[in-house]
Amino acid sequence: MHRLPSCRARDSLKYETAFKARGQSRRVRRSRSAHNFPIHSSSRHHIHTLRCFDSVGSSGMAIAAAAVIVPVGVLFFISGLFTNAIQVQLYTDPETFKLMGKEHALLISNHRSDIDWVVGWVLAQRSGCLGSTLAVMKKSSVYLPVIGWSMFFSEYLFLERSWAKDESTLKSGLKRLQDYPLPFWLALFVEGTRFTQAKLLAAQEYAASTGLPIPRNVLIPRTKGFVTAVNHMRSFVPAIYEVTVAIPKSSPAPTMLRIFKGQPSVVHIHMKRHMMKDLPENDDDIAQWCRDVFVAKDKLLDKHITEDSFGEEKLQNIGRPAKSLVVVVSWACLLIVGAIKLFQSSPLLSSWKGITVSATLLAVITILMQILINFTQLERSTPAKVAPAKRQNGKKVVENGQRKDE
Repeated sequence: MHRLPSCRARDSLKYETAFKARGQSRRVRRSRSAHNFPIHSSSRHHIHTLRCFDSVGSSGMAIAAAAVIVPVGVLFFISGLFTNAIQVQLYTDPETFKLMGKEHALLISNHRSDIDWVVGWVLAQRSGCLGSTLAVMKKSSVYLPVIGWSMFFSEYLFLERSWAKDESTLKSGLKRLQDYPLPFWLALFVEGTRFTQAKLLAAQEYAASTGLPIPRNVLIPRTKGFVTAVNHMRSFVPAIYEVTVAIPKSSPAPTMLRIFKGQPSVVHIHMKRHMMKDLPENDDDIAQWCRDVFVAKDKLLDKHITEDSFGEEKLQNIGRPAKSLVVVVSWACLLIVGAIKLFQSSPLLSSWKGITVSATLLAVITILMQILINFTQLERSTPAKVAPAKRQNGKKVVENGQRKDE
């Protein structure tokens, strides 16, 4: 027979049950408040707006980057793979040909056009040192769409054509090359500007007034940068590659517009290797060595005009390396697949607003490319400034390190 609990026991049990129920209720309310905390309508609007801006901003930046990189990248890949827009024919001796891309070298070349750097890229790529090829360029080149930016990130040296400003820039850039881990080429256009008939006439007048040999196919070299480069690179660069660029009569001159159109051009390159240790020690003698090289280069170009070839040197086979072709094809595939995925997943392309933004960006890129093409037209170049000759004691003295008759 069961005994009923006393009144005190019943009260204790009732309070315990109520306490447990109250604690469980608090836990439930706390859980609900954590997940469904009431938010004011204005706060909901702000959060939604921020999320939309974040989504649209990320997509917009991605599309902007794609609009810049994809069209130009695909354009250059197609140009390089299928049209072979610039066909380089190299004339040099077998020993120099074997050492190309395997040693540090300072390249000095005549400057035929504003796309000589493209010719240099082709030559460096065929020599296996494109990734470690640098050049001394004018500062305005860094603002060229895509191409100038790539030069900047590749640590090209940009000068302002004012020796007071450029001396420290050039010296610091040359100093950085001392510990360069790979064989590199540093291209220096010692004429200081690209070749035009107007500049040639100015150079001829200058040479006639100072007693220098009158050029016919090149400009008078500006030697301060070359002297500085030799003095700073003599200890770790074994060779100077003297490059002569010429256009055969049967081929139109290469231009950026022809490259974009996929129209091929042929360029003849003559390369002669000089040992750095054989150059003079004195600054004036180094400058004179450079001027003598360009006098010989002028004669060589006279011969090329007559024979349409650098016949005394053997034509070397510089076909595209298989490794380079694999790398280019791989990057082209990644670029195209990535672009397709980006445009498919972008929310902007699902609305008229997004399509308008994309079309506007493509129009901007087209305009930038047109600016680049106009920038590289020879007829738009300005003639080089010619320093006047001075006389001291009845003798002609040339300023800017060109010549001193003593």
